[in-house]
Amino acid sequence: MAAPASYRPRPGEIPTEPGVYRFRDQHGRVIYVGKARSLRSRLSSYFQDVSALHPRTRQMVTSGASVEWTVVRNEVEALQLEYSWIKEFDPRFNVKYRDDKSYPYLAVTLGEEFPRAQVMRGAKRPGTRYFGPYTHAWAIRETLDTLLRVFPLRTCSRGVFRRAEQSGRPCLLGYIDKCSAPCVGRVTPEEHRAVAEDFCDFMAGDTARFVRDLETRMRAASQALDFETAARMRDDVGALRRALERSAVVLPDSTDADVYALADDELEVAVQVFHVRGGRIRGQRGWVSEKGAEDLGSIVEHLLQQVYGGERGEDVPREVLVPVEPTDVEDLEKWLAGIRGSRVSVRVPQRGDKRILMQTVARNAQQALARHKVARSGDLTLRSQALQELQDVLELEDAPLRIESFDISHVQGTDVVGSMVVFEDGMPRKSEYRRFIVRQGTGDDTAAMHEVLTRRFRHLVQAPGGEDGGGDIKFRYPPNLVVVDGGLPQVNAAQTALLEVGVADVTVIGLAKRLEEVWLPGQDFPVVLPRTSESLYLLQRVRDEAHRFANTFHRQRRSRSMTVSQLDGIPGLGPARQQALLARFGSVKALRRVTVEELVEVPGIGPAVAAAVIARLQGAEEALAVNLSTGEVLD
Repeated sequence: MAAPASYRPRPGEIPTEPGVYRFRDQHGRVIYVGKARSLRSRLSSYFQDVSALHPRTRQMVTSGASVEWTVVRNEVEALQLEYSWIKEFDPRFNVKYRDDKSYPYLAVTLGEEFPRAQVMRGAKRPGTRYFGPYTHAWAIRETLDTLLRVFPLRTCSRGVFRRAEQSGRPCLLGYIDKCSAPCVGRVTPEEHRAVAEDFCDFMAGDTARFVRDLETRMRAASQALDFETAARMRDDVGALRRALERSAVVLPDSTDADVYALADDELEVAVQVFHVRGGRIRGQRGWVSEKGAEDLGSIVEHLLQQVYGGERGEDVPREVLVPVEPTDVEDLEKWLAGIRGSRVSVRVPQRGDKRILMQTVARNAQQALARHKVARSGDLTLRSQALQELQDVLELEDAPLRIESFDISHVQGTDVVGSMVVFEDGMPRKSEYRRFIVRQGTGDDTAAMHEVLTRRFRHLVQAPGGEDGGGDIKFRYPPNLVVVDGGLPQVNAAQTALLEVGVADVTVIGLAKRLEEVWLPGQDFPVVLPRTSESLYLLQRVRDEAHRFANTFHRQRRSRSMTVSQLDGIPGLGPARQQALLARFGSVKALRRVTVEELVEVPGIGPAVAAAVIARLQGAEEALAVNLSTGEVLD
């Protein structure tokens, strides 16, 4: 670790304007990103007496090797640039106030010709309307199942929709009137889109209009003595009311707000948020994060920055209610307004219903922090103990804060693949996992391990550190320890690969499955760790995760090769055209039912190639009836 004084800028070099700064370690990796109204004042605070700094800040500055900054015009630009850099570099010492769990949303794909309602996770997609987030996917499915009675829009996948189109028969939901069955032309695209838009209006809070309309139609049918229709309308009204009962009314109908609350101690902070739309609680989320040296105002600012920075404008509500006023609240409101496209209010509720709701959210946060403390009370201690044990047993200079593990997977030498998983501070770092397709394609595990290690560490030697070296910066960050799955042969192959590319300062070990022995390169006897030791448990977790990741990739490769194998060898049909056909028709089974005319509609597929596909898949009799040179069907 470096002394902060070794890279401290001269005071006159640091500007007094607002800006964003980055700390880098000795390998050029960005380890912290921050912003400041005055760069000189903020950066100078990091280079005071190290013993006076917060422990996390002290660890950051001693891990750093350089600091750089970028001047901007105002603090709104600083917020934008800080968020962009945190998202790009994922710095280790920036506290993450969002959990890594992907919460489910109820999504309606309005960008498609026939919009579909479904459960979605992950990044938002253009042309899709989202409602939520929800805590559980089953809650979305229950709500959707209830509302499909009134709003019978499509919920099926593309494959099911395409098969129904081809067969002319709707799926079960079409038969029981929970889908308007646009796949068989029961409604026009315009009529189906109108149903989807009404569904979105209802979910967005415009509920009273639909209930009034159904009640009016029910009374009209009753007066006309059409009691069957009236009964159906009555049941539809009941379905809408059941769906409304599941989301409690807490604020006036016009209120769209996100209500945040925090509960913290010296080390961690629990966050809870209730999403209120149309006065009703539409979703709730919560997570626990590490707590740095920031005060609660800075925590709230960075929390909102991370929650809304990657979202679309419509996901930012008109009001954001917080327990403590964030630092630079005016600049934060301007930034959020730029995302939303209209004014956003960030404030602390002082009285009334909003204050009462804030207290409810705060109780949830306090309970979440208490549950987290009980469940995780020993984890930090045990991880530190495991890393310290590994340092002592393997005689390392420092604790192995970054461990990389490699494994090979294949079936009798076919589809040979390798995996690399990364653990930092004893926890998996899934964003830095890597997969390898072994080019030599033999069943020799040691040769495959040699190739994978060579390819991984060549990046480290050829382009060491820095963001201007090209390639993947994370991939060029060196580990403290390399773990391979296997015994002495695999360890020696891994050590040889590292020495050949010029890496001599990384420790390599192997963990053999049978007796869980730790092997070191060139040693005749293994190191045997106690069965109950935390260090052995950590190595097993790392090894098993690499094994799981390699097997998953191998199954994907094998499944894909088996899927397209029936298309291999067709003249003019390479991998790109095979994928185009499968993307269009869904499967090889579906291709057996298509005609030449349908095949030539696929970009890149000409009449001759289409005829060759039919000749292969639809049998010899069909082949005889097709002219392979022109693609024309013969009489």
